[in-house]
Amino acid sequence: MLDKLKISKKLLRELDFSAIIIVLIIGLFGALNIYSATHMKSGASVFRSQLIWILLGIVIMYFMLVFDYSLLQGYANIIYWFGVILLLLNDTIFKSTVNGAGSWMKIGSVTIGQPSEFAKLGMIIMLAKKLDDMEGNINNPKNFFTLVMYAAIPMILIVIQPDMGMTMVCFFIVLGIFFAAGLNLKVIGWGFAGIIALIAIIWNSPLMPEYWKVRLLSFLNPGADELGSGLQLVQSQIGIGSGGILGKGFLKGTQVAGGFIPESHTDFIFSVVGEEWGLLGETFLLTLYGILIYKFINIARTSKDIFGSMISIGVVSTSLFSILQNVGMTIGVTPITGITLPLMSYGGSSFITSIMGIALVLNIGMRRKKINF
Repeated sequence: MLDKLKISKKLLRELDFSAIIIVLIIGLFGALNIYSATHMKSGASVFRSQLIWILLGIVIMYFMLVFDYSLLQGYANIIYWFGVILLLLNDTIFKSTVNGAGSWMKIGSVTIGQPSEFAKLGMIIMLAKKLDDMEGNINNPKNFFTLVMYAAIPMILIVIQPDMGMTMVCFFIVLGIFFAAGLNLKVIGWGFAGIIALIAIIWNSPLMPEYWKVRLLSFLNPGADELGSGLQLVQSQIGIGSGGILGKGFLKGTQVAGGFIPESHTDFIFSVVGEEWGLLGETFLLTLYGILIYKFINIARTSKDIFGSMISIGVVSTSLFSILQNVGMTIGVTPITGITLPLMSYGGSSFITSIMGIALVLNIGMRRKKINF
């Protein structure tokens, strides 16, 4: 029994240990910044919680490397529809609203995380399976609309919550997978045009929550309401700007210590990095992300099948967009959303699903070659 839980030496030779080391470095660097952002109010409790998530993530990563990822094709429907059911329950019975977004599931007095994080991973696996079944023929109209249907179901349920950030993430996951699968660029262009038209229609309808509008408008002109809707962005920019090249030093950030930046341990964790570690720390972090993304793209390119390739592209898409959007919103070049910084921001559901996605890509990378035992 225990032998089945061991990874063979031949497979271990194919495992990219450098990627795992980078993941651990980013996770631990995130935990340090979480401690800096929360120790004045919570002592070390939030820091300890994040360390527990990191340890749990390591265990989950190991178990996800044991089995052959291709086995997931047989369970893709179960994983996908389980995620959809969780979203339905989240939208109806167990809904809990945090900062205007109803994406949190709460049973009784216990908040158990964001089902949309799991549903996002389920959507990636399902789209990858369908494309593999279709032998990559995405430009066949029947195949294309089948894929659109599977993408639309969880996205509509996430819009209903509402959760603008996760809706954007899912859209760019689908865009990345469709583009990599070879969808006709004209179709992608018409898709963008349709999305823009849809946004224009929804903007003036009850479907667009008022707080979404406020966030978008505050991004365009944060100085118009520095003590209200623009507070978070203005204080973030002050913190990052004051960090300079080398930063103020660990635990020495005045914007962070003073509590001037709301959600500095979650959505705005990059502000802590900028203030305390400066441009040097920001460059260090973004370089690590860049190396990971490069490795994952290479795995997607060399995967032995369409299923593995599309899963890798899905993980690359969600990681790349989340990084660019999160960093962008802290410096004022993209709208403020609830998108976390992968492996850095505090939170169990986002951290664990990030680890699961990364583990899947590494699993695919391990099994690119035929191993003779």
